Amino acid sequence: MGFWDERRQKREEFEARIREKVAREEEERKRKAEELEAEKKRLLEQADREREEKRAAKRDARIQAGMKGSRATFREKMNVLLKRGPAVDEDFWEGLEEVLIMSDMGVNASVEIVAGLRETAARQALPDAYAVYELLADQIARAFPQVERDPFSDVPSLVLFVGINGAGKTTTVGKIAYEGVQAGRKVILGSADTFRAAAIEQLQVWGERAGVEIVQRERGSDPASVCYDTIERAEAIGAEEVLIDTAGRLHTSDDLMRELAKVVKVVRKRSQMPVTVVLVIDATTGQNGLSQAREFNRSLDLDGIIVTKLDGTAKGGIAVAIAHDLKLPIYKIGVGESIEDLKDFDAQEFALGLIGTPDDLKSGEDSEGE
Repeated sequence: MGFWDERRQKREEFEARIREKVAREEEERKRKAEELEAEKKRLLEQADREREEKRAAKRDARIQAGMKGSRATFREKMNVLLKRGPAVDEDFWEGLEEVLIMSDMGVNASVEIVAGLRETAARQALPDAYAVYELLADQIARAFPQVERDPFSDVPSLVLFVGINGAGKTTTVGKIAYEGVQAGRKVILGSADTFRAAAIEQLQVWGERAGVEIVQRERGSDPASVCYDTIERAEAIGAEEVLIDTAGRLHTSDDLMRELAKVVKVVRKRSQMPVTVVLVIDATTGQNGLSQAREFNRSLDLDGIIVTKLDGTAKGGIAVAIAHDLKLPIYKIGVGESIEDLKDFDAQEFALGLIGTPDDLKSGEDSEGE
């Protein structure tokens, strides 16, 4: 073999080794890519399972049943949106935002929720609208401010209940008093709704049922003085939880709101306990409830809200709008008439009660068989 033939042969052998090495490296790259993709798929499936297990554990039967009306209305609107197809395009995002707004969640909250979902959808490359819907409850839950201090478990505590007539203040006070006694706390009630005789009588019934003392005065008495007397009596008997019912006030009446502001000022100044001013709001009022909350908050500097009568409305989304826009935590929600139907607020549970799951959409009915 001549010199040049030998050199050519060596070159060919060298090139063959290079090709073989490149092929092995490419094969290894593909193998690692497949393993990475498989691991990614496994982690996503695991995350889905964990999310579903978390949701299943949280799905309180009373809340799910109580919010059936809101959930059915939302599902109807979503089904109309999805009739155009499951593609996640600009029309879908605009349609979803419109659905949230029409479901009483408010413009600000709806825009923020959709923006968060769009970011997640792009990051995770979500394939269709159902995958987006899978994350919607989580995104809605994030719209609610967290409760930094629960005035109904962190005692000693004084809670002043405010709101318009018919919102369910007195009933809510009575239920919380009963709950406090059952938890072993020493509770006292103050009936500062001195303008409505029925309110005093109603609170008396709840007081007797719970076995707690009530401080009350004759009809027409100064509500601020009733609050003052309630605080003094609470200190005398060593009460841990002081719950004061106030008269219903129209948020559109400046004079009445100023009078209520005076009551709040007296309580905050006199009480040695932490004072929490809670707005009790009727969910059936819908967007009017947001206006109420804004005015009460402007006049009284609210600490939080309780949303009642969710079982009698399809407007449960208003809780999202109020909590988000006013940055107020929700302490409890009412989903029925019984004591057990006044529930501690859980953002994830509420969101599931409000919108359901993708399976609910596909089946056309709630997974509980409603």
